[in-house]
Amino acid sequence: MKLLVASDIHGSAYWCRRLAKAFEEERADKLLLLGDILYHGPRNALPQEYQPKEVAEILNSMKDKILCIKGNCDSEVDQMMLDFHIMSEYALLYLDGISVYACHGHNIPENINSDVLLYGHTHIPKFENIGGVMHLNCGSVSIPKENSPHSYLICENGRFAWKDLANGCKYMELTTLQNT
Repeated sequence: MKLLVASDIHGSAYWCRRLAKAFEEERADKLLLLGDILYHGPRNALPQEYQPKEVAEILNSMKDKILCIKGNCDSEVDQMMLDFHIMSEYALLYLDGISVYACHGHNIPENINSDVLLYGHTHIPKFENIGGVMHLNCGSVSIPKENSPHSYLICENGRFAWKDLANGCKYMELTTLQNT
C-alpha cells in the first residue's frame, strides 16, 4: 500500500489543491491527514489563500481515500463541514510489516508499542529514533517552520520519503528502520 501522509493544511486552499494534485500524481492508495485541516490557529499567520470552505470541498471530493486524525486546531464545527471522520485522536496501522501509531503530535503518549510514530503539529519534517520507536514528522502542507519546505511524506514498501509539495522532489529519505 502506498500512503501519502500530510498534516497542517490550516485552511489553505492553495496548498490543499497542490496536495490533491500530489496525491493523484503519486498514485497513492490512501491519504492520511494528521490534523489541523481547516482552521489556521491563533498562533499562526493566515496561510496562502485561507479558504476553509474550499479546503472542505476539495477534501470531500476525495473522502473515500482519506484517513484522518484530529489536530489541536480541529473541532466539532470542522467535522460538520467534512464528509469523512476527523475526530479520532490516533490510529494504529500495519503497513508493509511495520506497526505505525499515527497522531497529530500535540498528544503523543509516553509508551508507544509500535515501530513508527507518524505525526505533524510542529510543522518541522524530521525523523529520529526515540526509545526504539522511529518518530517521523511529515512537516506542514501550508505553514512550514524552520525554513523547511511545504511538505508531505510517502510511505511505501517500508520506505519513507519526504517530498517538497512545491515541486514533488524528494529531499529526505529513510529507507530502513534499522539504519537510524
